[in-house]
Amino acid sequence: MPAAAGAGRPFRAKLSGMTASRAARDFAFLLAALALSGFAVLASSGPAAARDYAAEHNEIAVATLPFEAREVLERIRAGGPFSYERDGVTFGNRERALPPRKRGFYHEYTVATPGVRTRGARRIVCGGPRTTPEVCYYTDDHYASFRRIRE
Repeated sequence: MPAAAGAGRPFRAKLSGMTASRAARDFAFLLAALALSGFAVLASSGPAAARDYAAEHNEIAVATLPFEAREVLERIRAGGPFSYERDGVTFGNRERALPPRKRGFYHEYTVATPGVRTRGARRIVCGGPRTTPEVCYYTDDHYASFRRIRE
């Protein structure tokens, strides 16, 4: 049986006469181009789209919410009663942390924090009809970040 061509020599792939160093350089260039195109797509969609994506994909399951937050969700669906005077007021979304909607779409509700005498930082913000909201978000840092509540 004849020996295979190149037997006994280290394997070096050559495509159309391309050397290994040139193949490595071209591969690095291709990776850089793909990375830049990804950044271009993100940049073209703008900060509003990035916020929308983050708000929609940063989720929390109802079962993992604090007990007090689950109670507030039940009260929202029942139409009350609420523990705080400001519960149910329009949330203006001035921070633009949630997807943009017409004024009056979002309403905020206080989630009690054990051991805190004030309203604290925890809130649930729901959008849509008050007793059958389309979407609700939870924040435990007074609107600095939100997580969409997943049923």
